[in-house]
Amino acid sequence: MSAGAAAIPSKRWVRIIPVALLMYTIAFIDRNNVSFAYSGMEKALGFGATISGLVGGLFFVGYLFLQIPGGHIASRMSAKKFVFWTLIIWGIVAFCTGFVQNLGELLTLRFLLGVCEGGVWPATLVLLAKWFPLNERARANSYWMMCIPLASIIMSPLSGWILHVSNWRYLFFIEGAFPWVWALIWWVFMDDEPNQAKWLSEEERNYILTSLEKDREGVGAEESSYKKAFSDGRVWVLVLFYFLMQIGFYGFSLWLPTLVKSIAHSGNVGTGFLSALPWVAALIGLYVNSNHSDKTGERKKHAAVVVFLGAVCLYVSTLFGQGHAIWALIFVILAEGFMFAYNGVFWAMPPLILPNETLGGAMGLINGIGNLGGFFGPFIVGYLIQSTGGSMYSGMIFLTIVLVIASISILLVKIEQHKGTLANTGTGVSAK
Repeated sequence: MSAGAAAIPSKRWVRIIPVALLMYTIAFIDRNNVSFAYSGMEKALGFGATISGLVGGLFFVGYLFLQIPGGHIASRMSAKKFVFWTLIIWGIVAFCTGFVQNLGELLTLRFLLGVCEGGVWPATLVLLAKWFPLNERARANSYWMMCIPLASIIMSPLSGWILHVSNWRYLFFIEGAFPWVWALIWWVFMDDEPNQAKWLSEEERNYILTSLEKDREGVGAEESSYKKAFSDGRVWVLVLFYFLMQIGFYGFSLWLPTLVKSIAHSGNVGTGFLSALPWVAALIGLYVNSNHSDKTGERKKHAAVVVFLGAVCLYVSTLFGQGHAIWALIFVILAEGFMFAYNGVFWAMPPLILPNETLGGAMGLINGIGNLGGFFGPFIVGYLIQSTGGSMYSGMIFLTIVLVIASISILLVKIEQHKGTLANTGTGVSAK
């Protein structure tokens, strides 16, 4: 690190990122722990794989409703207050899932959980945009988005253990209580912007505000209304890419425990631990890809290449199948490592297109419509599994095709790379 870089205090990296990371880790656990409950729920409530896919995917229908409002509230009012009250309410819904007695109640609560969590993602992205300049944005996004693989690493063995010692209802009771605890920590440690943070040094505050002002000058304000922002073709290319990625990502991740179990023939605890390994690879991929993207200032290829490699690895894993379980698992792990590495880089693209006035709502649009892919992915994979007598092969081939198309589509978006602005300035992440 250069002497100039070392002089920049970086306390925000160890204050803002960890609090946001653990908040969304809990969100992702409460969203996806249903994948471990499938077996027990199917027996208790009487439904099959297709309906399990519907249960997993219906979350994303509700998830659409607060995307744009959440991003708008975070941009114009307070991300801190919005996320705090969301934590309280989604905890209630997640906890109550353990009480369901029929399919209708389960579907209703999954829909409501989606509504409750819907605005948190764009709100947090807006919050990070107020703390980290563009030349740090892919790293900041990625370090926060490590919450998703981290949640899965925690959720997999924890959920497997809870199911081993109890049942699927206690899975929701225990993990549904987490948001209430973290709401208190969020309120104490989070601030909406540098001007409100008493713990921040003047030097670091000035660095952030000056850098963000330069970023705004570089982007310009030609898209100052939502009408103009939502009619921008580049925004809709990002929507298309993210939609395809959510089909691939959730179609893969929600059925990952089932896939691992079909390959390795392990019990709940063993499946839990093996299902955590792909997420370790995702952590590594996310870190390496975002750091290299910030260093070079290039975005599109850093998103496209890793998604394509993920598709290749997923296809190879299907070729090995149960006959070569170890190799199949290795390529499943690699598939997740590549597939998830696009995330931080991708969310550094909207600020290159839109100004702050419309950025929050536009990211809500991208995330909301894009995440409808999270409804179609699990449902289609579940249908293909059931229609082929329980085989995972056709479902994984479908996801491979979707990921290849996604990797091509992101190359179509027209953004300027601005390597001089986005290249790594050497800003450290160590606290001072």
